[in-house]
Amino acid sequence: MKNEMIIVLDFGGQYNQLIARRVRECNVYCEVKPYTMSLDEIKALNPKGIIFTGGPNSVYDETSPRYQKEIFDLGIPILGICYGSQLMAHTLGGRVETAPVSEYGHTEVTVDPSDVLFEGVSENTVCWMSHTDYIAQVPEGFKITAHTPVCPVAAMSCPEQKLYATQFHPEVMHTKEGMKMLANFVHNVCGCAGDWKMDSFVETTIQSLREKIGSGKVLCALSGGVDSSVAAVLLSKAVGKQLTCVFVDHGLLRKNEGDEVEAVFGPDGPYELNFIRVNAQQRYYSKLKGVTDPETKRKIIGEEFIRVFEEEAKKIGSVDFLVQGTIYPDVIESGLGKSAVIKSHHNVGGLPDVVDFKEIVEPLRMLFKDEVRKAGLELGMPEYLVYRQPFPGPGLGVRIVGEVTEEKVRIVQDADYIYREELHKAGVDKDLGQYFAALTNMRSVGVMGDFRTYDYAIALRAVLTSDFMTAEAAQIPWEVLAKVTNRIVNEVKGVNRVLYDCTGKPPATIEFE
Repeated sequence: MKNEMIIVLDFGGQYNQLIARRVRECNVYCEVKPYTMSLDEIKALNPKGIIFTGGPNSVYDETSPRYQKEIFDLGIPILGICYGSQLMAHTLGGRVETAPVSEYGHTEVTVDPSDVLFEGVSENTVCWMSHTDYIAQVPEGFKITAHTPVCPVAAMSCPEQKLYATQFHPEVMHTKEGMKMLANFVHNVCGCAGDWKMDSFVETTIQSLREKIGSGKVLCALSGGVDSSVAAVLLSKAVGKQLTCVFVDHGLLRKNEGDEVEAVFGPDGPYELNFIRVNAQQRYYSKLKGVTDPETKRKIIGEEFIRVFEEEAKKIGSVDFLVQGTIYPDVIESGLGKSAVIKSHHNVGGLPDVVDFKEIVEPLRMLFKDEVRKAGLELGMPEYLVYRQPFPGPGLGVRIVGEVTEEKVRIVQDADYIYREELHKAGVDKDLGQYFAALTNMRSVGVMGDFRTYDYAIALRAVLTSDFMTAEAAQIPWEVLAKVTNRIVNEVKGVNRVLYDCTGKPPATIEFE
């Protein structure tokens, strides 16, 4: 990348990619690097700024991740967040201790508006705290720029050295004015002009794919979702007929989706692609029989994807590259560097040890969902495809709690179809980040007509999110939920109860498993 760059040094925080996402919102290119990256490697990248992430450790523990003190002498602006702020204080001679009172969640913070980091920010602003340690004494040369009733150093700065730190997380949407703070750091402290746009990503990526692939044959894992669809079009622009797209209908798709994917990418569709559809429904149902553990289901579904691709590759001859639509949230939730693993994704954690391909290509690995959509529009893809509802790689396998059976797939497909249809009719779907129906493993007694029933409960989910790293439950109008409930109970055999999930992320994930 020739653009200005901010580096995020990852010390094990769950929000590391989200920090990068927010920096990119400022039109500044940003990458996450492990804290083990050497000082010489950092110098070679010539970043305009560095951000230290949060993390689960205590800086005074000798085994905790550290960085050499010389990084503060480079003259490059540094922002420390949570653990990163404590690491800065500890390394430069301050004191970090276990806090007498832990803070977690929405917290009112009093800031110093004269500090460059808080320019334009309300003096009393709501921020997201998540810490059990705190800075008891700031290093020499630093001033305290924010506090709460129980956290004496909610932020500190040393403008002369361009060093800034916040105990709270400005990157999460729960911090109401967090974007202002990050923009202040990126533009006013680091001096970035903000010249990174999606068109430059598309152009650079197509060129690098051409160079990497050369005359090689490419096999693309096409699910029909936004990520794999954009990846497929990106590859088709780069290598044309060298690309074969294999669409595996694993029987875990939404209602009618297999045929819809074929209509878009098949021989009658608008794209110049070699398209193969594999109907592998029974193969998946057989493999998943009796399996209830969500991680095991993900691994099975992920491995079967690769096995099917191997078989198709053998049919079409030698294949050099396998393309996957892996994006940043997939990577972080599967554990990047020292970050904790929340769940594995079929694109990342479910890969078997031996894959019959020269190399895996993941052109969207550095992008967040909304950036993938922007890339799709930049590639000239139709809006209805680009803004399609996100769908997990393991499909309904992770929207059916417990064992997956053909009958359960039918139930959740029908319920989900009704839910999506009614949300669209009511005109509330366009404001939602993601929405779907899931099948719980709970069965309960009901009464339909004069008869006792003992059937399943469907759970409806709808969230508001811009980045899929954090989300809030959407407040769907009650009359809409009532209509959806009435239709599902009456039209979907095997269901006698409908629930609505009011949980945000965190503490829940968006998907059920």
